[in-house]
Amino acid sequence: MDALPHLNALLNASATFCLLRGYACIRRRQETRHKRWMLSAFALSCLFLASYLLYHYQAGHVEFRGSGPGRTAYLALLASHVVLAALVPFLALRVLWLAFRDRRPAHRRLARWTFPLWLYVSATGVLIWFLLYPLGLGERSPAP
Repeated sequence: MDALPHLNALLNASATFCLLRGYACIRRRQETRHKRWMLSAFALSCLFLASYLLYHYQAGHVEFRGSGPGRTAYLALLASHVVLAALVPFLALRVLWLAFRDRRPAHRRLARWTFPLWLYVSATGVLIWFLLYPLGLGERSPAP
């Protein structure tokens, strides 16, 4: 169980990388490569979600131990991350659905919003892990 937060960070970092590669490919009009990178990002994000839920079901809540302005900044980061993380799966599913239905104009319009939000959620997930675990600012509260 103790390794899952680190696996989660790796999955998030890998999803971030895939998102950036997918974006670079579509900018170069490499649609097949774009599709592969974005599907990889989606698969990694799904694996992350399953692992994240398993960890928190088993291990409970992890609380930030910092104080002052650092705690305020962390909580603002966490709040934006959580709100957008709840939204991104629905947006990503819709973007994928539009792509597979070959509804390109609608796919592009929604992807312009979804991509930066998804990228933010993936990247801030790694940042939150870094603050809680390598920097040691997190303290686990047992599951109920």
